[in-house]
Amino acid sequence: MLFGFRVKRGGRNVRSSCFSFTSTHSLLPNGLDPPRRADRTKGEDILKSGHTQAAFNSAVFLANAGLGRKIVQLQPKALFFSQGDSANTVFYLQTGKAKLTVISENGKQATITLLSAGDFVGEESLASIPGLRLATASAVSSCVALKITRKEMIRVIHDETTFADLFFKFLLARSMRTQADLVDQLFNSCEKRLARILLLMAEFGKPGERDTFIPPISQDALAEMIGTTRSHVTFFMNRFRKLGFISYNGRIQVNKSLLNVVLLDRLPEQNSRKPPISVSKALKRN
Repeated sequence: MLFGFRVKRGGRNVRSSCFSFTSTHSLLPNGLDPPRRADRTKGEDILKSGHTQAAFNSAVFLANAGLGRKIVQLQPKALFFSQGDSANTVFYLQTGKAKLTVISENGKQATITLLSAGDFVGEESLASIPGLRLATASAVSSCVALKITRKEMIRVIHDETTFADLFFKFLLARSMRTQADLVDQLFNSCEKRLARILLLMAEFGKPGERDTFIPPISQDALAEMIGTTRSHVTFFMNRFRKLGFISYNGRIQVNKSLLNVVLLDRLPEQNSRKPPISVSKALKRN
């Protein structure tokens, strides 16, 4: 395509100069047309959609291994971590039941709380200055858990609001649970504390159908959880069975009627609330 122009110099017309421009169309290989604007816009939209990230799914994140997280399996009595260990990971319990315990300097052990599927444990590692574990976490039954590094846990809380909401809801529920445990320990009898522990292990109160069988657990462990002796636990367990609150069939099955002990305190008045004192102990007191 030719273009020309004429310039005046000193009052005289100068011969016009001509320039030849090649159209964009001629630069394309034979048979190809330049892209129309509509086609370019469509291509840009496709390119943009390809770079759009899918919405974050907390359930998928907590169900699978990945960068900074791996799935671990623990047998009953196995440890997630011990009191005094370096706090650098958080665990998410996928299946099974676990417990948190603390040991005093003189060796006395106490259970802080019970854990079930859907709970986090080891959240103290997210403190601004990492320290040491304040308690020991151990499996009560066979457990499957997701082990998440401190770095990855902090990243996902900062970057994903849906996960942050889920985690903070858990922390709020844990705080309320801790207060309830404290009230239970301070004001309720051993009998009520035992009933509450059995109901928690059977997961009564959670949405959906729950298995009324609790994991295999010794009476010594139950006594440790509620802060009493094994003889008291044996007495109360036998009493619950006679009243139909629990049953034994290889495993302990908990009935909803046990809620009467915790909520309504409805028990036959003629039954003693404490195990009978042996003759030898009575003589020693006299």
